[in-house]
Amino acid sequence: MVWSPLAGGLLSGKFSRTNQKPEDSRRSEFDFPVVDKERTWKILDAMAPIAKTHDCSPARISLAWLLAKPVVTSVILGAKRLDQLQDNLAAEELNLSADEIKILDEVSALPPEYPGWMLPFQSGDRLGDAARPIGKYILNSSANS
Repeated sequence: MVWSPLAGGLLSGKFSRTNQKPEDSRRSEFDFPVVDKERTWKILDAMAPIAKTHDCSPARISLAWLLAKPVVTSVILGAKRLDQLQDNLAAEELNLSADEIKILDEVSALPPEYPGWMLPFQSGDRLGDAARPIGKYILNSSANS
C-alpha cells in the first residue's frame, strides 16, 4: 500500500522547477514529506509528455504508474477537492505503455546504496548456466564438480 503517492502534492502537476511554491498549496508552507527535489523535477519533466499524450494530469499518470506495479495493491489518496478525487480515481482506468512505465522507472530510480550496489559485482556469476532450482534450493552442478 502506497502512502502519499503524490508526495504531498509535489507530483500533482502544480509544482515545477519554476513554480516551487504555488500559493494554493499546503506544501508551500510546510514542505512534507521531504524528498529529493532535483529527482522530483526530473520525474515531472519525464511525466509531462506522457500526461500530454494521455490528455490528463501528472497526478493521474503518477497514480496509474504506481497501480501498474504488481507489488502495489492500493494507494492512499489525499484529495482536498472533488475534482482532484475524481482525477485521482480515474488513474485506475489509465493503462500506461511498457515504454512509458520504463521511462518513469528509470528517471525515478533511487541510487543504490551500500551494500546493494555491490551485489551485481559479487554475485553476478555465482549461479551461472549450470544452476537449476530444486524446490526452494538451487543446485549448481558446476560447483559440485
